[in-house]
Parts: sequence; C-alpha cells; structure tokens
Amino acid sequence: QRQLVESGGGLVQAGGSLRLSCATSGRTFSSYVMGWFRQGPGKEREFVAGISWSGGRTYYADSVKGRFTISKDNAKNTVYLQMNSLKPEDTAVYYCNAVRLTTMSPFWDSWGQGTQVTVSS
Repeated sequence: QRQLVESGGGLVQAGGSLRLSCATSGRTFSSYVMGWFRQGPGKEREFVAGISWSGGRTYYADSVKGRFTISKDNAKNTVYLQMNSLKPEDTAVYYCNAVRLTTMSPFWDSWGQGTQVTVSS
C-alpha cells in the first residue's frame, strides 16, 4: 500500500527557511516524477516543485523559482523541499505526490496528511 508521510512544517517569520521531507514506500518512489503541492487558505491545491526519478531534472512553479529547491534520496525513498526566503503567501499545507508532467497535476488520488507551513509577516 502506498504511503506518503510529510513532515518538517512549522511557523517561521518572513525571510526564514524550512526543510520539508516526504517519506514514501519503495514502490511509490521508483519510476515516478515526485513532487510537492500546496493548498493555501481558501485556495486550490497547486503544483510547487517536481524532480525526476534520477534527480537529474527539476521543475518549479514560477512563484517559488530561486527560493525553493527540491531534492531526493533514492536510498531512503524520501523527497525534500528546501524553502528559503519564505513569504507570507507561501503559507499552506504542503503535500507530496507523483507529478503528471503534462499538466503539472498530481498523479495519484490519495494523499498523505500534509505538513502545515505558516509564514508570519
């Protein structure tokens, strides 16, 4: 059974940093572009960042380019999101999922519990 377990969120001031982690089951991790999505208060869930299985290609939403970095550790079946220069508009629940590259949309219908990121101004 596929499992996605996100962690690392918290409350930070604007300009601060956080590192999110997403632990997945082995079969979940292999062969997929994995990524992060977020859902802010009153907003639709949106794509944030993605990374190819090899780690050789990364994809970012325009709103986070230059501030967020996605990475992965295949041995640990874990995807990370380093978030720097955080802004109040980054406040959201962050989720990981596989990424459908044609639409930058989530591949699976099931989600983990997410991790809350709150950025104060």
